[in-house]
Amino acid sequence: MSIHVPDSSKCCLFVFLLGAILRGVPGFSQDLPDAPSVVRNANFSAERSDADSDTPKSPDAGSLDSSDGRFLSRWAKRGLRDQSDIYTAPFHRSELKWVIGLPAVTLGLIAIDKHASGELSRNGTSASTDISNVGLFATAGVVGVLLLDGETRGDSHALETGVLGAEAMANSGVVYAALQLITERQRPLQGTGRGNFFQTSGLDNSFPSGHTIITWTAARTIAHEYPKPWVEWLAYGTATAVSVTRFTSLQHFPSDVVVGSTIGYLIGRHIFHEHCRAGLSPICKKP
Repeated sequence: MSIHVPDSSKCCLFVFLLGAILRGVPGFSQDLPDAPSVVRNANFSAERSDADSDTPKSPDAGSLDSSDGRFLSRWAKRGLRDQSDIYTAPFHRSELKWVIGLPAVTLGLIAIDKHASGELSRNGTSASTDISNVGLFATAGVVGVLLLDGETRGDSHALETGVLGAEAMANSGVVYAALQLITERQRPLQGTGRGNFFQTSGLDNSFPSGHTIITWTAARTIAHEYPKPWVEWLAYGTATAVSVTRFTSLQHFPSDVVVGSTIGYLIGRHIFHEHCRAGLSPICKKP
């Protein structure tokens, strides 16, 4: 019996990622201006030093609300900058190999998509679907566990991995939604099985694969934070299994999987290098 993952679960996962970010960033961003914890500590210290009695004054609620609002505003601006960087990345010379290679490979795969999917058996697709679902939620779950563990134990490295992983997956979710709404591609078992574009609607279409874009994003972030062979094998191995089983389950064509995997990989790389802290991961080269 297969595990059915409705389209609404993707929205729930996206909401979870946003919640994870909002929960973890105060502890992760002590160095950012107007972080709630910093403001509260500063207010409390000022009250203690100015107090004329042993009873400290209560913090001003309006001031705290204002500081929290500024803090969330800064993180919203950070998210918008990340989205801008993602969409303008093709115009950077350093990304030229991806700008040329990915479209060329995608067009080649689209030409053979219907033939590749047509060769697959309709039997056993439920097992592939289950594997891809488990891989997706297990990878996202690892990010959540690291975030909570880092916050609970005060582990800066685990907290960074959780926050950046959730942030990267949220950015991938936005890109995924945009591409889904633009391409409107039929899945292998829809229509004539040719994967026609501009034929469907909503966020449950074929191009690109949502499972792969999210899983590869998280895998890339985790592997960068902990660049150990066993971590890389486990993270990338899980992501590869998700990619393969999205095809064998006849949920996606090969081009859907390749595009989703590549975009997820690149977004995970970008978020890590843009926001990592020096001294936590040896891959982070920030001064």
